[in-house]
Amino acid sequence: MPNIKSAKKRVLVNGAKAAQNKVARSALKTNLKKFEAAVAEGNRSEADVAYKVAVHSVDKAVGHGLLHKNNAARKKSGMTLKLNKLA
Repeated sequence: MPNIKSAKKRVLVNGAKAAQNKVARSALKTNLKKFEAAVAEGNRSEADVAYKVAVHSVDKAVGHGLLHKNNAARKKSGMTLKLNKLA
């Protein structure tokens, strides 16, 4: 445990931020899995809804610094291709 007051605060703040990042990453993965499940099922209407939610969560992850913008673009492009194959 650190002795300096500012270092103690850093430990607390970093722990809180790590917990927030873990929640956000988990939510992102869940939304992506829901989209993949809807595509695998072949349900177009359910896939459309899941697609919108997944794209929104990917964009939020970029804004929060969880994903790089190019990684997000690659994920969204792949999801769009999968959705269009259902048509």
